[in-house]
Amino acid sequence: MTGARICDKTRRNRQEMTMRAPLALIVITTALAVSGCSSKGLRDIRSQGTGPDEFAIMPVKPLTQPQDFNVLPAPTPGGANLTDPTPAADAVVALGGRETALQAGGGIPASDQALVNASSRYGVPANTRTALAEEDAGFRKRQARWTRVRLFPVDRYEQAYRKDAINPFNQNERFRRAGAATPSAPPESE
Repeated sequence: MTGARICDKTRRNRQEMTMRAPLALIVITTALAVSGCSSKGLRDIRSQGTGPDEFAIMPVKPLTQPQDFNVLPAPTPGGANLTDPTPAADAVVALGGRETALQAGGGIPASDQALVNASSRYGVPANTRTALAEEDAGFRKRQARWTRVRLFPVDRYEQAYRKDAINPFNQNERFRRAGAATPSAPPESE
């Protein structure tokens, strides 16, 4: 009698073990599949909704009193207001530049003239930005021809420019062999 009970108990334990293994496999597979959907990453620049853009809201400058209320500047309809935000000019000033450098008609400062001359020595086409934007759009379209259908979100930018990416470890080693002073770099395995 005891031998039969032991056999029955052993048989039940084996059945429970064979039932637990597929269940555990299903749970682990489901968890891995769902964890891949948790983050779209920083390079997915598509809009996630139709809501407001919180980065487009800029605070206005504080109101200030004029020196003399009898002599006020003439109003400029459609022109700039003293309290309008000027983020580009504020950034230039914060980085140590002059706000007047951004004003139209200011020309190229003498300190930058040598740089402009060197970079434009072979000529500068008038439609550089448009031409580059068209070439880039065509290149990305050709690269993504077979990659449009994906089960999970992918980084389209990295995917399109994978062949053009620079390996920082190879470049660092190349400069070291050339004798250039290079900063320390983390190991390649990280």
